[in-house]
Amino acid sequence: MSPVHIGLLGLVLLFLIAMLEVGIIESAYHKLGMSHRAITLLLLLSIFGSYINIPVASISTISPPAVIHHHIYNLSYMSVLMPNADDTIIAVNLGGAVIPVLLSAYLLMRVGGVAPAFIATVVVALLVHHFSRIVPGAGIAVPVFIPGLAAAILALLLTREHRPVVAYVAGTVGCLVGADVLNLAEVARLNAPIASIGGGGTFDGVFVSGVIAVLLA
Repeated sequence: MSPVHIGLLGLVLLFLIAMLEVGIIESAYHKLGMSHRAITLLLLLSIFGSYINIPVASISTISPPAVIHHHIYNLSYMSVLMPNADDTIIAVNLGGAVIPVLLSAYLLMRVGGVAPAFIATVVVALLVHHFSRIVPGAGIAVPVFIPGLAAAILALLLTREHRPVVAYVAGTVGCLVGADVLNLAEVARLNAPIASIGGGGTFDGVFVSGVIAVLLA
């Protein structure tokens, strides 16, 4: 892990600790029936798990041809870099995919609300897929606040008894599916050695969406 990543991780941890002290995140997860210790453990696992990608498959990708313009001694000419075939590893991020999905499954089995959660998740996934953008060489840009707001509204409309759970599941799993899973066909455009489901910008979207959705539901 580079010094930059360590520094960023430290800042994120300080931010989360501050939010825990204020009670924002704790208030959200308390609605899901979780204790303070479980919330702290979940946050730590999510943050540190965001640096762990579990390879599951690989696909062949082709980088597009690039035209380079040269200017030497008042003369200009161009050269073309031919496409290169390479492999992109498809991985699942521990903190941004595995943990949110497992928590969602646990909440649905313990509390219920499977039907409204499924409907809300499908709607949020389609909405996020519509607004997400693929950034070659960087990843998938996710609208952070849209999935959380949409999940909260859908939870309010679809159920009375299981609103926090439905909001969390729709906000996290819906964001994950809409941003990453539905964009797997376009993953070749990333031109990256690894495409992480739930990693990068999607991790921020999944995490923030879950908190916002539960707070508003």
